[in-house]
Parts: sequence; structure tokens; C-alpha cells
Amino acid sequence: MDIHEYQAKEILKSFGVTVPDGALAYSPEQAAYRAREMGGNRWVVKAQVHAGGRGKAGGVKLCSSDHEILDVCSDMFGMKLVTHQTGPEGKGVYRVYVEAATAFDREIYLGFVLDRSSQRIMIVASAEGGMEIEEISATRPDSIVRQTVEPAVGLRDFQAREIAFALGIPAELTQQMVRTLQGCYRAFTDLDATMVEINPLVITSDQRIMALDAKMTFDTNALFRHPQISELRDKSQEDPRESRAADRGLAYIGLSGNIGCIVNGAGLAMATMDTIKLAGGEPANFLDIGGGATPERVAKAFRLVTSDKNVQAVLVNIFAGINRCDWVAEGVVQALKMEPVDVPVIVRLAGTNVEEGQKILAKSGLPIIRANSLMEAATRAVTAWKNDTAQNTKLRAAK
Repeated sequence: MDIHEYQAKEILKSFGVTVPDGALAYSPEQAAYRAREMGGNRWVVKAQVHAGGRGKAGGVKLCSSDHEILDVCSDMFGMKLVTHQTGPEGKGVYRVYVEAATAFDREIYLGFVLDRSSQRIMIVASAEGGMEIEEISATRPDSIVRQTVEPAVGLRDFQAREIAFALGIPAELTQQMVRTLQGCYRAFTDLDATMVEINPLVITSDQRIMALDAKMTFDTNALFRHPQISELRDKSQEDPRESRAADRGLAYIGLSGNIGCIVNGAGLAMATMDTIKLAGGEPANFLDIGGGATPERVAKAFRLVTSDKNVQAVLVNIFAGINRCDWVAEGVVQALKMEPVDVPVIVRLAGTNVEEGQKILAKSGLPIIRANSLMEAATRAVTAWKNDTAQNTKLRAAK
């Protein structure tokens, strides 16, 4: 789960990381009031969206008066901010963060991520801050400093000092850098984060280590342990299909294809998507309905998958281990009777009681296309989609 910059800064501040003064606003007038409330003569107005690259897209503006803030925010509120991370559809701007402008001498990149190869938290830092880490890696790979943390003992002060020395932090600021690194590490581990990124971390003109921007991502499976983090979720920044799925207890990731997938098991779902592509189609989603494929759960999955206007065929691929194919078949039939769909439905069953399951599908009287193998199911799904598309094209032409 992603959160906004202002939320990440509030969290990091509570762990001892220095951040600029700032305030949230939901309207241009409130933004101007927040600036007057803070005082000063220069402010930065930042669109709060779950995406990087906001500055290049017009989502970060430096203002010198409250009138300028009003003008900037009037354009910013309600706009679709399109960056390299949002895709062409962009993300809506419904809140802004007004922050006191900070004069600084140096920019540094700092990130904490999970390194799967070492199975450790890795700290990634670079003296070349202010740009995306991918750009730094491509143009200045020698500037990147990496340090893994042993989970049994955590981040030690000597490791933090080594990072500070490698980044060329002045000796008088080393202890501030150590506190910043330790604060980020504690926030990462205490709150089950999967990423903490500060870009840029700056050395201010008055010699302070300060986070000018911050991003945090959290392990969704651990949110039950952190209700205060779960409350920070902003559904307006999420794919509406994924939001609906999460609210219904389904593991769903929206894609750009046209063959909807209803599968039990994450590994089988991945294999199903690969096989659809091998057969010449494009999956519209990743969907794992879990082990209990009840009629109600299958009906929820059908409603979710077919709510995507791009879906032109649905492939149901179930391997019954703990479950039974006859139970699953009954669930599919009941789901289709409760929620009829107007696109081809292809069902492949395997595992316990598969013969009984196939009989239930055959006797249902529903236009279900059956398959015995995954490759056969994917091929039939692609063929059904193409035939249905061709038929609809002819009907439109006849009208």
C-alpha cells in the first residue's frame, strides 16, 4: 500500500527524521491560508498523488505570494497529473501539500528496500540526489552506496557512519545523518514497510540534514498489525478494480488485456496469464480467488472481472486440491445463473472429482466452453474472443 508524501513525512518525523514545515490543503483558499499561517515569503506547493516525477509534470510549483498560490492551486486541483509512473490515464489531484521553501547546498538520494537475493533490508544511497534512482544507476553507477542490514542486530551506528563517510557528509553533520538513517530504519521495520525513499535528502544552508521529499510503501498483508497505517489508504489513487477486489477479499491486479482470468492459487494464476499470451491473447487481470471457491465468491469474481469494459472473454482455471471439482463446478454454474455474463466463458477443471465437475457443467445448459488442459483452455479462450469480436463487428456493420 502506498501513501502520500505528507503522510510519509509525518511518520518519518515521529521517528526523528527532520522535515520542513508544511500543511495539507483541500482547496486553493485553504492552501493560501496555510502559507500565511506558516509565515515566510516562499513556499512549495506539491500535488499529492501516488507517483514520482511530479515536478516534470507540473505537480510541484514554487510560489512567492498567497495570490500566486491561489492561481497555481486553481489549476492544480482536479487536474489529471500524468507522469512516467501513472501511465497515460494519469492520477487526479484532490489535495496539495504547502511547504516552506528550504535553501540547501547538497542533494542526496536515500532508499531502504527489501533485497530478495540477500533476504535483508538494503540501504541504497547516492551523493547524486534529486533524480530518479534508475537514472542515477544508468548515468553514475559508481556514486551508489549499498549496505545490507543483518536482521538479528539491526542497523548499527558504525554502518550508518560508513554510509555517511561514503556520501561525503561533513564530519560535523555525521551524527545527524546517523539519526536520519536510524529513524528511517526503525520506521521501515516497526511498521512493516517494503520501501522508504527520501529523494532528495538535503544538507540545508544552515547545516541540517532534512528530507525534502518522502515515499513509503507498506506490506498489505501486515496492515492488520498497523491500523493507524491502514487508515492512510487513499482509494482515489488506486485502480478502482483493485480497490473493489481488496474490499471483497480478492487478490486482484488489473492489466490492459481483454481475457479475464478467474483462478485459484497465485502460481496457477501466473501460469494462466503466461499461457494466454503464448496462445496469442492478452490477460486482463491477475485474480486469485483463494482456496474456497464458493458460489458467492465465484460470483464476486465474475462481477469484478466483467466490470472491466475491456474484458471480452473469461477463463476460469481451477485446480481442486483441498477443494473438489464438483463443488467448484456447482459454484461456477450458480454464479453464472445469478450473474449472467455476455462474453464467452471457458472453464478448465483439474484435480479431485474432476469427472463429476465436468458432468455438472455439461448438464447446466449454460453456454460454457469446457477444456481439459491449461493450453487447451487458453487456446479456446483466445479463439472464442476472436470469434465473438468478429461476430460483434459484423452485427455493428449490419446495423
